[in-house]
Amino acid sequence: MRLPPAPRLGVRALVIALAVLAAAMLAGLLIGPASVPPGGALREILDRLPFVSVDSGLDARQAAIVWELRFPRVVLGALVGAALSVSGAAYQGVFRNPLADPYLLGVAAGAGLGATIVIVSGAATGLIPVAAFIGAVTAVVVAYALGSLGGAPRSGATLILAGVAVAAFFTAAQTFVQQQHADTIREVFTWILGRLTTSGWSEVAVLAPYTIVGIVVILLHRRLLDVLAVGEEEAATLGVDPARVRVTVVAAATLSTAAAVAVSGLIGFVGIIVPHTLRLMVGASYRSILPLAVVGGAAFLVVADLAARTVLSPAEIPIGVVTAFVGAPFFALVLQTSRRGVS
Repeated sequence: MRLPPAPRLGVRALVIALAVLAAAMLAGLLIGPASVPPGGALREILDRLPFVSVDSGLDARQAAIVWELRFPRVVLGALVGAALSVSGAAYQGVFRNPLADPYLLGVAAGAGLGATIVIVSGAATGLIPVAAFIGAVTAVVVAYALGSLGGAPRSGATLILAGVAVAAFFTAAQTFVQQQHADTIREVFTWILGRLTTSGWSEVAVLAPYTIVGIVVILLHRRLLDVLAVGEEEAATLGVDPARVRVTVVAAATLSTAAAVAVSGLIGFVGIIVPHTLRLMVGASYRSILPLAVVGGAAFLVVADLAARTVLSPAEIPIGVVTAFVGAPFFALVLQTSRRGVS
């Protein structure tokens, strides 16, 4: 059996995606609630380019806002968006489920439980990302273990059901812990709704290695995800080991997603909106979708974060609320399309 050749990643699509990302990041640097003139911020950016010397007119405080607050936040948003988007696309490919997202196997519930335990214990807030990361990875490991109980094969459907069970259990545990410490509910929900607050480059330094490794591994498997799209039995006849591909891709997506959630909280819908939009634009081949998902997801979350911190300035909307406003109608549209496809 031979697979039809997949369309090549169009240079035009990639150039457009990179241009949108560059424009989004530039807007994130120039616009914000702090009193920094956009023109001065632009000249400050140009002054940092090689062989360019421009007087920005900004004082030391304004320059620090651009480079130590806005720039790290924009980069952090791009990394988180890229991780969630490409992980969502990878999950959709490996489970052959268009409604799959990066939280399918309990990452969100595990991270939420870990963060909640640290918050209610009164421990240092610096431990929240660590606990969230450990909880997210633990949830996926438990889901995989549950999916293979009794020697059952870890098929896609079995793992999805195991993920649902693990997510329900961890969510119940989180709810129980919250009820025992009602005075911390506001802080817990603030974390759950997502945020991209930074105090410099430390969060970027923590997130970048995990995100880059996860994304690279997923991109290296994009051709194999196209093979899995024809079915597991057919893929096996073509020399592909579906179980090995699944565990590798899930591990890489879990690594990226857990790291992103650890520093940003739970930001929903990114892993559904971006991959499906790209699927409508460039087709169903993961050789095209996955690279564009990296760039598109980064641009989408940078724009969402810009809206979160400027729409009600000087107040800030949780970024999870912004993505939900966009994602909920989109999810309903995808669900309706899926129902028509099986009717």
